[in-house]
Amino acid sequence: MFQILGIDQYGQTYKINKYPRKELIELLCSNNVSKMYCNTKKGETKHIGYIINNLWITLHNISQWNKQ
Repeated sequence: MFQILGIDQYGQTYKINKYPRKELIELLCSNNVSKMYCNTKKGETKHIGYIINNLWITLHNISQWNKQ
């Protein structure tokens, strides 16, 4: 099962196993990659995804509901 889900601004999803940057570069056939950041309520800056080929891809961790 994949561990990370990438979603771009158009709703396209990208299933990623372990290395998001490397796998997105291979999926989208591009070497032009920039990191995407977001400010939190505390004023900190947080890395949330990548910009590749004019696609803003936000990364989300996938976990199980019931961890025992």
